[in-house]
Amino acid sequence: MAETLGGVFYLHGEDHFRKEAAVRALVEAHVDPATKDFNYDPLRGTEVDGERLASVLATPPMMAEWRVVVLREVEGLASTKKAREELVRIAQSPPPGLAFIMSCTVPSGSKAKFYRELAKHARSVEFKAISDADVPGWLMARAKKLHEKELAVDAARALGAAIGTDLGVLSQELEKLAQFVGDRSVIATADIEAAGTKLPSQDRWGWFDLVGDRRFEEARRALPVLLGQAETGVGLVIGLTTHFLRLGIGVQKGARGLEQALPRHQQWLAQRVAKQASLWSVDEIDEALSGLLDVDRLLKASPHSDEHFLESWLLGLRVRAEAAA
Repeated sequence: MAETLGGVFYLHGEDHFRKEAAVRALVEAHVDPATKDFNYDPLRGTEVDGERLASVLATPPMMAEWRVVVLREVEGLASTKKAREELVRIAQSPPPGLAFIMSCTVPSGSKAKFYRELAKHARSVEFKAISDADVPGWLMARAKKLHEKELAVDAARALGAAIGTDLGVLSQELEKLAQFVGDRSVIATADIEAAGTKLPSQDRWGWFDLVGDRRFEEARRALPVLLGQAETGVGLVIGLTTHFLRLGIGVQKGARGLEQALPRHQQWLAQRVAKQASLWSVDEIDEALSGLLDVDRLLKASPHSDEHFLESWLLGLRVRAEAAA
């Protein structure tokens, strides 16, 4: 373990929750609690200048193996050439006994070369923002690992639909729910509502399942409800396209092949999607995807409502299914 400690760490990306968790883990791995007051400096790029930073980084550890410096909001120092050069220099050649942990969210239109240099010379990890599709799986895994609870699939989807992709807020809600159910091992959708979280009457994942199960008329009736909950036509087309690509893999490779193709937090979907895939042919999936491409173009170019084009697409699926029956 010792050979992996020390040096410069560059943690960047849009997922602030996991990024901050990594910062805390690195601090815990390096800091000796007995000498923390002497050897731990938390700084922010928006509050420290290059001269102060250089002084802190040059200070050796006192009565401990490591001196730990955490610099959050690195982007706050990126506006001055001197500070950028100092950060890159330390990343290239850190002094002995230093564990320097940088946490950053790279701004758009930024000094790209500077951030590339940090990523090149430091131990770099990118924490990308979690996608909507990953949220239910992340919630179920965290409930089991951290709280030893089973979060029901429908409950995980409903909670994700209600809150979104902010992992910090989702984590707080999950902790609240774990306390709410007490000794019970399963957290259900009813528990979420009973604990005070307002759930949408129709979530996007349930709606995708309606389409995947070929329940086209139910999906058509639920569409206005979904769009009334701040969903957009373009967002639903993107989600549907992903769902049909999964169905295509399920048709061709079955549940096992689908599980291997899915990202880690989506692998729980394999059995469910494979069951839906058994209702579709490759030609039908190709036709549905082609129709979604047309819908996407029309949504971006026509004055008609999002509901109009998606409803037409669903009616087309229903008519073709009835003709083939």
